[in-house]
Amino acid sequence: MLLSRRQRWRRWRRSRPFWGGLFAILAGAWICVLPLAPLKIMLQQGVAGIPSVLMGIVMVVLGLTAWFSPPQRALAGVLTTLIATAALVLSNLGGFLIGTLLGILGGGLMFAWQPYAAQRAGGATGAGTGAEPDPAPVPARSAPPPLTPHSDPQGAQP
Repeated sequence: MLLSRRQRWRRWRRSRPFWGGLFAILAGAWICVLPLAPLKIMLQQGVAGIPSVLMGIVMVVLGLTAWFSPPQRALAGVLTTLIATAALVLSNLGGFLIGTLLGILGGGLMFAWQPYAAQRAGGATGAGTGAEPDPAPVPARSAPPPLTPHSDPQGAQP
C-alpha cells in the first residue's frame, strides 16, 4: 500500500514542473506575507502593501497552474519571472530579494521543464566498462517532411 502511494506520488510529481511550481508558490507566499504586519503598521503603510499582496497571490496561482495544468507551464513560467522581477521594485525589494530570487528560479524551472526527457546515450548500461557488449547500432531516422508555407510544426490547423 505504501509503495503504491509512493509510486503514484512519484509519477504525479514527474509528470509536471513540480519544483518550478513549488518555488513559485514559496516566492508568492514570501512576498505576500511580508507586508501583512500588525494592523497598526499596515495602516501606516497604506496602499503600498496592496501590490505586494496581489503579486504574491498571482505567483501562488501561477505555481498551482504549473502543477495542475502542465501545458500552460511556459506562460506561467514567463509570467512568474516577470512578476518576481516587478516585485523587486514594487514590494519591499521583492521580499528582501528572497521572494524575487525564488520567483525567478521557479519561473525558469517551469519554462524549461519538458514532459518527456530523452534518455542519455549510454546512461546506466555501463557502456565502456567491458561488463556488457556494445549494443547494436540504431538505424537512422528518416527526415521529417519539408515544411510548406502553410504548415505549422506544432500541428495547428490554418
